[in-house]
Amino acid sequence: MPLILKVDQDPSRSEEVIRQAAQLIVNGAVVAFPTETFYGLAALATDDKAIEKVFLLKKRPGHKSLNILIAEMSELSGLVETIPKEAHQLALRFWPGPLTLVFAAAKHLPTKLIAATGKIGVRISPHPVAQALVRAVGAPITATSANLSGSPSCRSSSEVLTQLGSDLEAILEAGLTPGTKVSTIADVTTRPPKILRIGAIAAQDVLTCWEMGT
Repeated sequence: MPLILKVDQDPSRSEEVIRQAAQLIVNGAVVAFPTETFYGLAALATDDKAIEKVFLLKKRPGHKSLNILIAEMSELSGLVETIPKEAHQLALRFWPGPLTLVFAAAKHLPTKLIAATGKIGVRISPHPVAQALVRAVGAPITATSANLSGSPSCRSSSEVLTQLGSDLEAILEAGLTPGTKVSTIADVTTRPPKILRIGAIAAQDVLTCWEMGT
């Protein structure tokens, strides 16, 4: 059974628990954690073995890349090849928030993380626990949903357990997540950006903001 680490929605009251979860991630573990939509799976985004664990847990096809969370926009430049000025405008407008921006990935990122795409999806989560976790890790973490590929997303730790079972190493337990729409995904390697998934942010809002940055 995975280790259950109960955390308050106010991370300032759960600093030690978050530090414990962060240390597990730094040491190569995969930890389920709450986001503003559903539970996600956090692994160190620079750790090939931890990323492989995520794929095995989810039974995720190897050709699909994994999105990541960062804590600050200043971290973005070290992860991507270029940041178009329009993409910078989108980040300023919608981060922290449910918009994943897909960039050309920096060459040093693990091959398994970006799969065969050569691209990486990045966002900053507005959820206080997710934000605190990324900061405590001190490096980008994966942000894929904590479920089996093709199965419903999970709002509770019990749902995560049902789908992923004892192979998961730990769960940062914060009760039910909102279960709202998933993040919108926009590929900013094209002009205009290609909307890969419509979620909490309308496609037109993304495109309008992009045009304002041109």
